[in-house]
Amino acid sequence: MHLIVVHAEATINLWHTLRLMNANPHTPAPLHQHSAIAQASLQHAQQHYENFPVASVLLPKRYRAAVAMIYSFARQADDFADEGDIAPAQRLENLQRFRDELELIQAYIHPNTDFFIALQQTIQTHRLPLKPFFDLLDAFSQDVTKTRYANFTEVIDYCQRSANPVGNLLMHLYGQATPEKLQQSDDICTALQLINFYQDIAIDFDKNEGKRRIYLCQDEMQAAGIDESSIADKQVNAQWQSFMQMNIGRAEQLLTRGKPLGKQLPGRLGLELRMIIAGGERIISKLKACNGDIFYHRPQLNMGDWVIILLKALVQR
Repeated sequence: MHLIVVHAEATINLWHTLRLMNANPHTPAPLHQHSAIAQASLQHAQQHYENFPVASVLLPKRYRAAVAMIYSFARQADDFADEGDIAPAQRLENLQRFRDELELIQAYIHPNTDFFIALQQTIQTHRLPLKPFFDLLDAFSQDVTKTRYANFTEVIDYCQRSANPVGNLLMHLYGQATPEKLQQSDDICTALQLINFYQDIAIDFDKNEGKRRIYLCQDEMQAAGIDESSIADKQVNAQWQSFMQMNIGRAEQLLTRGKPLGKQLPGRLGLELRMIIAGGERIISKLKACNGDIFYHRPQLNMGDWVIILLKALVQR
């Protein structure tokens, strides 16, 4: 998750991003390199910690490279917005380069860079819509400039662009993009985004001095008698615990509302999604168990959790 211009580990994991940012626009990669880029994206997806499986062996092989390309696009763009110590103007410039490449694809023009040539091939092969990719860039650009959310409407608006587009793309990839299934996918993705917010409250606040994002609703914090000093001082009192349980319950309701989709998708597609849902449920149970103390007991999945998640996904067929 570390930005390539700052951390060596990310330079290895995101080598195709480094190539993208420094590529000669007049010398695009030969077609035989597309599979190498897709493979690097697949390795990146499988090495990065998430609360859910990404392009795992459970997924039918014909979809894995495409899922990895979608994930890699989102991961790279998110890291440009979020990681390292570069100036906001540089973050926005990096994201604009992604947007410029998408606009070439939208205009049926050959992209300038290796990663986007491979992404164009993925989009064309699977007839994926472009709007979700642009929506992701809008959300990550917003991360650079917006650090507070006045109410839940603003939070949901962000989730609709930061998380829901990935589910939308997957439904199109799988040939399952009906209105009902897209809504269920949105519910699941929004829930997972909210869960990640609650899991990472301390990280988002402490990560970079001066940025200090808070994805909790300002009006709800005020109504609960909580201010930013509660987060800065890592206070876990009765007010904070009640406030956190309310937020966790709301995310759980959304996840439950989308949960039937895991049984509606066929075969291994359904199994993978049920594991994603079960991963979210497992983090929710840990959030409840720590009773809001995400400062010293941040929930994270371990090997034992993954066994439970797999068994739960198999039982819920």
